[in-house]
Amino acid sequence: MSKPNNTHKRPSWDEYFIGMADAVSKRATCDRGRSGCVIVRDRQMLVTGYVGSPKGLPHCDEVGHLFKKLHHEDGTVTQHCVRTVHAEQNAICQAAKLGIALEGSTLYCRMTPCRTCAMLIINCGIVRVVCEKRYHSATESEEMFKEVGIKLDYFSQDIEKYERQ
Repeated sequence: MSKPNNTHKRPSWDEYFIGMADAVSKRATCDRGRSGCVIVRDRQMLVTGYVGSPKGLPHCDEVGHLFKKLHHEDGTVTQHCVRTVHAEQNAICQAAKLGIALEGSTLYCRMTPCRTCAMLIINCGIVRVVCEKRYHSATESEEMFKEVGIKLDYFSQDIEKYERQ
């Protein structure tokens, strides 16, 4: 029997799950940060989440963004859409609804989680976070993860950019 000439490269587990997070992001309803999240334990997907408004409320894609300005200590001002729930938050809520413990799991997402998501990730017992890219103002999250021993890995050191940041 001859060996097939196969050029297919099987993805690593991290590539596989970050690809799933990317697929989940296609359901997102805010065009500023279409993001998806997958939470995995023992190479098994537990839950997913994507950026979207709370159940029953209008989505950005339907009615537009709800911007709030954030004034930083260094004097910079950034704008954030607050109409939606982050992908990480939605995945964690999904786990709570389904009674799935996240202790010891790995979270895959598009960009570094924000401070609030980082705090939820810490309290859920998630032990590793894998991001496709960095987020422009996520040094606080990175520091918190380091302080509590959560392993943080990036596929790329590129910083996620989008309009009216």
